[in-house]
Amino acid sequence: MALKITITGKVHGVGYRAFLLEEADSLLIPKFEARNVKINGKEALVVLIDGEKEQIESFVRFLKENKPEKAVVEEIRVEEYHGIVRDIEKFRASFTSTQLSKIIQVGLVMVEKQDEMLRKQDLMLKKQDETIAAVKEVKKAVEEVKEGVKEVSSKIDRTNELLEKRFQRLEEEVEKIKKALLKAGIEV
Repeated sequence: MALKITITGKVHGVGYRAFLLEEADSLLIPKFEARNVKINGKEALVVLIDGEKEQIESFVRFLKENKPEKAVVEEIRVEEYHGIVRDIEKFRASFTSTQLSKIIQVGLVMVEKQDEMLRKQDLMLKKQDETIAAVKEVKKAVEEVKEGVKEVSSKIDRTNELLEKRFQRLEEEVEKIKKALLKAGIEV
């Protein structure tokens, strides 16, 4: 008994063919193939299946009651099929090859993106190193300014000390002069 099953909706890129292949395999269906197609601009999955009547009926029941998690089924159309259906092992080999090719393409894109991210990371690390070097230079300059401030502060302290001694001497001299003037009878 051979059937053509057309499933329409969001059925591409959701693992539908692998999902159905696994069920056909578990039911020991000898002939199976599934193709992603577009029908009137809509995603569709065309499944051709051939085997014993009981196997096929079990498969159709499964198909109507189950779907991959990300799939959105709008319609399932089941009709008799009178053409040739590929052996399930040949479909599996072809399907595996196709999926590996897709995985390789995705992997290559991921490697390119990873390389780009690494380049950006290298640039960021270089900028970080430059920033750290600049911060070290600023820190060094700040330390030099601090030392300069300490030196100036020390000189100011020394100058204040000398001025204070001079003022003290001047006050003493002025007092002596006042006393001498008072002795001489001159009031100040």
